[in-house]
Amino acid sequence: MQIGTTMAFSQDTPVDYIVEAARLLDEAGMHSLWLPEHVMFFPAYASRYPYSDDGRLAGDPKGLLDPFAALTFVAAHTRHIRLGTGICLVPQRQPVYTARLVADLDYLSRGRVDFGIGIGWLEEEFRALGMDFSKRATRCAEYIAAMKALWTQPIAEYHGDTVDIAPCHFNPKPVQRPHPPILVGGESDAALRRVAALGDGWYGFDLDPERLTERLARLDSLLAEHGRTRADVSVFVCPNRHRITAESLAAYRDRGIDQLIAPLFARSIDDLKRRLDRLLDLVR
Repeated sequence: MQIGTTMAFSQDTPVDYIVEAARLLDEAGMHSLWLPEHVMFFPAYASRYPYSDDGRLAGDPKGLLDPFAALTFVAAHTRHIRLGTGICLVPQRQPVYTARLVADLDYLSRGRVDFGIGIGWLEEEFRALGMDFSKRATRCAEYIAAMKALWTQPIAEYHGDTVDIAPCHFNPKPVQRPHPPILVGGESDAALRRVAALGDGWYGFDLDPERLTERLARLDSLLAEHGRTRADVSVFVCPNRHRITAESLAAYRDRGIDQLIAPLFARSIDDLKRRLDRLLDLVR
C-alpha cells in the first residue's frame, strides 16, 4: 500500500513554504501529493458540504491556489513525487483547456500526474461560472470522453451534446499512455457508477475501514455490470476526519487499497516535519 498526502495551499501560504514542503515530501519518499480545487468560496451558501456534520467547510476558507498552477510549481522543485488533483471539478471547466493543463503538467513533470476528478457539490460556484449544476454529471462524462480523444488521437476530434471539436492538432500529448490515470472521486452509488464506466480508479474520501468495505462491495457489483473487476481499477482512500492509527492502517491494507492519502495540514515546516515523522513511524 502506497502512502500519499493531501495538503491545501492558499493566499495565506508563503511561497517558500510550498517549496520546502514539496522537497520535504519528495525526499521523505511520499508517493504523491494531492491538491484540492475551488475557484471561489462564499461567506454564505445553501449547498451542503458532504464531509462535515454541519454541512460547512471546516475553517470557512477564503481561497485556494489553482491545483494545476500549484502542482506545476511543485513539479519544478521535485523529482519523484506524483502530482494529484484531489479533486478537479471537471464540469466547471472548459474541457479543452482542462485537457491542455493535464497534458502540459504531465509533460513538464515527466509523467507524474494522477488526474483526480469529481462533479462538485457547491452549487453557488457553478452558478457564478454560468454552469448548470443539475447537468454536471452528464457534462463530466462527455468532458472526460473529449479529453481522452484529445490526449490519444493523432488528429483529434470529438462530437457530443455539450462538446464539439473539429479535427485538430492537440500537442503535446501526455507522457503517460494512453493518458494519466483518471481517479473518480465520490462515495455515492452515482459516483461509483462513474468509476465503473470511465475511471482508471476510485478516490474515496472520508471513509473509515468499515464504510470502505461496504462501498467496495458496491463498486465490485457495478464494475461487473461493465465487464470489469477490481483488478482493472486502483483504489485510493483519504481517511480525512478518521484518525490514522496502526490498527486503521492495517485495516485499510487488509481491504486491498492501493494508496492511502493522509491529510498533512501544517502551519510551519517544523510542524509538517513532526506530522510527517508521526505518519512514517506508523507506516514503518
